[in-house]
Amino acid sequence: MALPQTPDSNPSDYIDDEDFIAIEIPLEVNGERLDKVLAASLPDYSRNRLKAWVEAGAVTVDGKVTKARYLLRGGESIKVFPQEMPEQFAFSPEEIALDVVYEDESIIVVNKPPGLVVHPAAGNWSGTLLNGLLFRYPELKNLPRAGIVHRLDKDTSGLMVVARTALAQTALVRQLQDRTVGRRYIAWVWGEAPTQGKVLASVGRDQRDRLKMAAGSAHGKPAATLFRRLAKGAYEGSPITLLECRLETGRTHQIRVHLESLGYPLLGDPVYRKKTPGVAKSLGFERQALHAFALSLQHPVTANIITWFRLPPNDLMLLLNQVGMVGDDLPQESIVLASINSDSS
Repeated sequence: MALPQTPDSNPSDYIDDEDFIAIEIPLEVNGERLDKVLAASLPDYSRNRLKAWVEAGAVTVDGKVTKARYLLRGGESIKVFPQEMPEQFAFSPEEIALDVVYEDESIIVVNKPPGLVVHPAAGNWSGTLLNGLLFRYPELKNLPRAGIVHRLDKDTSGLMVVARTALAQTALVRQLQDRTVGRRYIAWVWGEAPTQGKVLASVGRDQRDRLKMAAGSAHGKPAATLFRRLAKGAYEGSPITLLECRLETGRTHQIRVHLESLGYPLLGDPVYRKKTPGVAKSLGFERQALHAFALSLQHPVTANIITWFRLPPNDLMLLLNQVGMVGDDLPQESIVLASINSDSS
């Protein structure tokens, strides 16, 4: 395919006062799709970006807005009006309320609420934890991912550590790789789980549904989750178990996938729902019931081992009463407090 003619000596040659890019289509480009011609003519822009501009009406062919699959006849004049894309603002500071549990010159520990995305990605280019961190700690703009070294799913709450210096970030990443960072979670699951157990199953992308992860995937990475039962309850006759989970690895959706593979899906999980009973809908809990309540690590400067704890947010604490949790004859909230105060490492 002969490329359309666009000046290549200086961008100002073809971006006029109205900030559009003019492309003259040669006659031999007959029957070619508009999106393919744009990709060949403007290699500095991704195909996805160019397609988004076409769909937004920011590309005209002989003065008319058309579709990305439009077949060109040859000889047309195309104008492309570059649009600001949301990812351009992904690393912009935003004033977002943060629950900072601990901070010093090297690290920050935050208690992430449910519903907060950790870092920008497609569909969430703003309003993330990263944006809030950049507002409160402007120096983080000099670090990869603003110092974030691990993440929690959007609807999982709990403790996360963030580096404030390159030295701290390197040290924290090394600890995560060496599996010396202690991460403990509380999970509400459907079913009557045993008193304790360990799941050893690789976790990788589900080959049938690329939006999900799968346990035991041949293409996955090794993963290990330990769990112990804290309490039992029920909702409309369906048993529910409160578990404490400890990660030996940190794969995407690991706890959710591992527990579902045992037949114990998390309450409220919108994705991993195998063996979720029909009464789940009437329970009305609409996010995975998972909270990272304990975080332990070696401080990157002092080398001291520090552990932080945080109770689950109110929506999870209310589940204790709602499902009639009973654990070692303790009052409802003491079930969680006992786990926090115990040494299960």
